Amino acid sequence: MYPVRRYLALLCALLVWNPAAGFAAGDSTEAAAESSAIQPPVAPPRHGWFGRFLTPYEPKRVPPVHLTNSSRLEALMRAGDIYLSIRDAIALTLENNLDIELQRYGEQIADVNLLHAQAGGFAAAAAVGVIGGPASVTGAPASTGLQGLIVLPDTQLGFLVPNLDPAIVSSANWAHQTTPQSSNFVTGTAALIQRQDTSNVAVQQYFPTGTLVSLGLANNSINNNNARAQFEPSTTSSLTLNFTQHLLQGFGPAINDRQIRIARNNREVTDLTFKGQVIATVTAVMDLYWDLVSYQQVVKVQQDAVAADQRLYENNQKQVEVGTLAPIEVTRAEAQIAADQQALTVAQTNVLQQETILKNALTRNGVASPVLANAHIIPTDRIQVPDVEAITPIQDSVALALSARPELAQFRILIQNQEIGIKGARNELLPTLDFVASFANSGLAGTPVPLPASCAATPTSSQCIPPNGYFAGGFGSAIGQVFNRNFPTYSAGFNLTIPLRNRAAQADMITGQLNLRQQEVSLQKMENQVRVEVQNAVIALQQARAQYQAAVKALRLQQATVDAEEKKLALGASTTYNVILTQRDLVTAESNLVAAESAYAKANVESNRSTGQTLNNNDISIDEAFRGTVSRPPSQIPDVPPAQILPH
Repeated sequence: MYPVRRYLALLCALLVWNPAAGFAAGDSTEAAAESSAIQPPVAPPRHGWFGRFLTPYEPKRVPPVHLTNSSRLEALMRAGDIYLSIRDAIALTLENNLDIELQRYGEQIADVNLLHAQAGGFAAAAAVGVIGGPASVTGAPASTGLQGLIVLPDTQLGFLVPNLDPAIVSSANWAHQTTPQSSNFVTGTAALIQRQDTSNVAVQQYFPTGTLVSLGLANNSINNNNARAQFEPSTTSSLTLNFTQHLLQGFGPAINDRQIRIARNNREVTDLTFKGQVIATVTAVMDLYWDLVSYQQVVKVQQDAVAADQRLYENNQKQVEVGTLAPIEVTRAEAQIAADQQALTVAQTNVLQQETILKNALTRNGVASPVLANAHIIPTDRIQVPDVEAITPIQDSVALALSARPELAQFRILIQNQEIGIKGARNELLPTLDFVASFANSGLAGTPVPLPASCAATPTSSQCIPPNGYFAGGFGSAIGQVFNRNFPTYSAGFNLTIPLRNRAAQADMITGQLNLRQQEVSLQKMENQVRVEVQNAVIALQQARAQYQAAVKALRLQQATVDAEEKKLALGASTTYNVILTQRDLVTAESNLVAAESAYAKANVESNRSTGQTLNNNDISIDEAFRGTVSRPPSQIPDVPPAQILPH
């Protein structure tokens, strides 16, 4: 009796416990929840055993969204202005940008999809899209990475995985039945009236090995008016262990765990998607920052141009008054002032628009706050072009990009998922061969029916055989017989099904291979595009540096020209008009230098993005990005603020 009980207890424990559907899901979800800024779904608190029992059937609550800006933004404000360095711009992006916040939910969705796959469901497709970053006022949006055909794997092919969660199946039935009898020889009555109460309870579990095990207890209580019955009422009980093992189709963890492995790969794909989103958003914000720096420098250049126009206008007026210049020159100078004043207004409004775009990218609520809407952004960093450019061989840059770009890593994992799905389709081609076995223990108990009075006269009659006293008793006696294994039953066999044409399985196999070939071609196309992007980034950086060097030399030449013209004017060999014209040419040279510096800064940003080094070269931790909290403190605000170029 005791060995049987220990055996049954161990079997029940194995049926309830499933490593693939239990601990793996819990560990993955909890590990992700600890590092997530967005709190995972939680179930309402329950107390006591019954409360814990109800927890799997209660909906989990997803916390509301967090729309409060980080404290870093307030720390960077002084006198209504935001003093912003490039490092603080990146930190604010990681803490507040809503595109990054959206991608944080993707990782939780991937965790839930993994939980769904661990229960035997299909793994949902992974999110591979990245939201493009904001564009500057007069520029194109920053590149988000590789574009083109992305063929997602079809992983819902092949043998269907059953539910991997254990389940308790039960039923209860109460019936009253009256059956007319054509002969009373069997039942001893013309109408058999029977009350039957049936109850069944079973626990079943499907294992990743392709094994289905169920353990069930069935009870049947009968109360009738059968005159031939020896027990009235009677109770029958049976404890049955059923075992089914797939031997061909559906055999082994490689087939039944494939959706779990695909879901885990999709979790990694989602991590790479988040990394790609961080790179794309940071790249866009850095472009916005350097564009703002250049726009503000353009404002100063245009202010110098208006000042030069004003000096030319005043000089022309004086010459007209003394009769050495035609009056039309005054009108021409006025027109030039108006044109440059318009250019100054455009430059100032570009700064205002650029500030609005940048503030929207660095905050969770945009410019909804009047304080933030009215604040100007004062960049504290300036574009620096090094005297010597570090030269990296193009082959090394391409190799670095091929290993570091998250888009390529994503697609390689998707190809792995497709290969896993093809294994399921290949297994579907096999016939179905199952080994089945059943072990049952039965019991019977009831109340003995008294012998009729006629048995005293004819004790040898068939109706006068006394009932077996062993079966006398109630439900407890029947259960005792079951667990004592007094009436065991065994059976074993094989079930074989061979599809004659197998067209559906053949179609699934071909579909999986075609999708795999498409993905392999797409991967090669992506790698080719990466090589082109790296090559273009290197060329753009070289061109920007050459443009900067030419602009520097042109500015020096124009500065020397202005100095020479002023010296000639002091010696009486030139005119004020000529000096002012050279000063205007100097303004143009300054404007060209600003454009060259901006082109170099953005080319450097694109070079980092194309080689996948944006995070490394800007000291960005992907863990901090996912938590939405950057550990480094805000930069120190300079004691003497820069000159204001825009009124409040």
